[in-house]
Amino acid sequence: MNRTLDRSKIFAMPHVSGLWLKPNHGGAMKPIDTLTLKEGEGIDGNADQGGWRQVTVISQERWARVDDDLNAHVDPGLRRANVMVSGLNLADSRGSTLQLGECQVELRGETRPCRLMDEQHSGLRAALDADWGGGAFGVVVRSGTVNVGDEARLL
Repeated sequence: MNRTLDRSKIFAMPHVSGLWLKPNHGGAMKPIDTLTLKEGEGIDGNADQGGWRQVTVISQERWARVDDDLNAHVDPGLRRANVMVSGLNLADSRGSTLQLGECQVELRGETRPCRLMDEQHSGLRAALDADWGGGAFGVVVRSGTVNVGDEARLL
C-alpha cells in the first residue's frame, strides 16, 4: 500500500511521505514503499543510474501549493521525482546533505521543471517554476534503504 501524501502528517516531524521508482525511461513512475539507494549509483532498479541526478526529491508542502495554484489535486507522481519529503524546505538546499532514513543524498541543485510537465497536466510547469517547486536532485553518498515514514532531515 502506498501512503503518498498523507496530509495528516504534514505537521509531524520531517519525514519521507512518498517514494517512486522509474522502472523504464519514459515510462510511468511506480509508487513504492521502500527504495534501496546505492552509493555512487543511485536507486536500485531505477532507469537512471549514475551521473548527477541519481535521486530527485520534492517537498510535500511545496506540492500542496501546486494543487492550490492549479485548483486541482495533481498526482505528485506526475512530477517524476523519486522521493517526497514533508516538513523540509528544499529551496536553496544545494550543497546540503539530505538524510533519508539510513541513507544520505548530497543535494547538487534544483530540478527545473521542463516542457514535459505541461504534457502531464496543463499549467504544471508554471506552477512548479518558483521557489524550487520542481525539487532538488543529488547523488547517493550513503547506501541503504529508505521507507515511507522514515525521518528526513537536512544535515
